Amino acid sequence: MSVAAIPELMIRDVHIEDRPRERLIRQGAQSLSNQELIAILLRTGTKQESVLTLANRVLNYFEKLHELKHATLEEIISIKGIGEAKAVQLLAAIELGRRLSQKQVDSRYTIRSPKDAADYLIPEMSSLRQEHFVVLFLNVKNQILHKQTIFIGSLNSSIVHPREIFREAVKRSAASIICAHNHPSGVPTPSPEDIEVTKRLLEAGFIIGIELIDHVIIGDHQFISLKEKGYM
Repeated sequence: MSVAAIPELMIRDVHIEDRPRERLIRQGAQSLSNQELIAILLRTGTKQESVLTLANRVLNYFEKLHELKHATLEEIISIKGIGEAKAVQLLAAIELGRRLSQKQVDSRYTIRSPKDAADYLIPEMSSLRQEHFVVLFLNVKNQILHKQTIFIGSLNSSIVHPREIFREAVKRSAASIICAHNHPSGVPTPSPEDIEVTKRLLEAGFIIGIELIDHVIIGDHQFISLKEKGYM
């Protein structure tokens, strides 16, 4: 039986083979629950509570696991039973996970389909709490030369200025661009504003000679391509 099912027990009361660290060694990290993984990072509980209880409290505080990505030191310390040392351990693990999930532009990641663009952007953008409008600048081989956040806030045509985007594209000697933005609601359905902005950028790119390949909307680990939907 998983330790996650019995959070009221102290670790010393759990059979040694069912303790998180021992199970990880024997069965691999993928076999552990989120609660057990966090418990390993926290290492110890308090005199009154088990480390599993503390781990469960962390999960309850942030509601969704991916919200931990944006946790601050102050937020974690505010959780009962979590001091500065434990909070620092959690933040270090979160930052390592963030760095591992992000594909590096230096590797010349190639975009062959809308899914490639979404796979590149989702790890960073799917859990953002505000809308971010991002542009990928590509070379003639559809390899990413540069990624830049153009603005943060609600999307509308008066805020997204083609000149800012295409000035950067010329500076980077980009052959084409892909635009993307996230919907904090988690639902990537395009709004009328999304479609209007896309058409405006498409027209500007045609005049300048730098093609807008796609506009991808990122939701909660899902996406919609406006090109695939016929808006381009």
